Amino acid sequence: MDVLLVKISVMLVPGLLAIVLHEVAHGYIAERLGDPTARMLGRLTLNPFRHIDPFGLVVLFLIGFGWARPVPVNPLNFKRPRKDMVWVALAGPVTNLILAGLSALFLRVLLLMPLGASQSGAFVSSLAEPLILMAGFSLYINLLLATLNMLPVPPLDGGRVVTGVLPEAQARWLTRVEPFGFFILILLVFVTPLWDKALLPAVSFAAHWLAGPQAAAIQQLIPLAGS
Repeated sequence: MDVLLVKISVMLVPGLLAIVLHEVAHGYIAERLGDPTARMLGRLTLNPFRHIDPFGLVVLFLIGFGWARPVPVNPLNFKRPRKDMVWVALAGPVTNLILAGLSALFLRVLLLMPLGASQSGAFVSSLAEPLILMAGFSLYINLLLATLNMLPVPPLDGGRVVTGVLPEAQARWLTRVEPFGFFILILLVFVTPLWDKALLPAVSFAAHWLAGPQAAAIQQLIPLAGS
């Protein structure tokens, strides 16, 4: 129970921000390119209840990453459907990378907080520790979401990018994979060595490098996220 409460307190806010802003970014760029579907359905909002997938939220606490309900996009509203879908797909992972950068910056700013033996220093110290853990998890989860979503498997964002840049014949073939995309992702992450040997080490290295002097926070969070 104690571990669960710690995970909720550290992971809930940055986890929700990561997945909600990811989806809002898709809808925002789609609207800019001519498709108002997301706004018409009330999905261009930061209200997490409009985006949460209950199962995706549970998985976030169980294994350290999750997902929200995809924002609906109608490519028929675009002037250049295939090319515009590439930009819509990229919007989510790029948003996660921006959030990761801001989280790393915040981690470094927290080093400047006046910690000390005084009463005010003790108060700041007690406030800084949870903020460091939350910022550390925000850095980690946003890097992880950006990396996973750019795998070239439809309906992941990377799959949509590849579909948009391939010649039409190859793109149609890849589109046929989309109904099985979730199962392919499960196999890649849990059955093949891709997760343990490639993705997780790459994300961990990037998170440690961006955190710099605060890398110890990342080291604490990776086992917690997967426990």
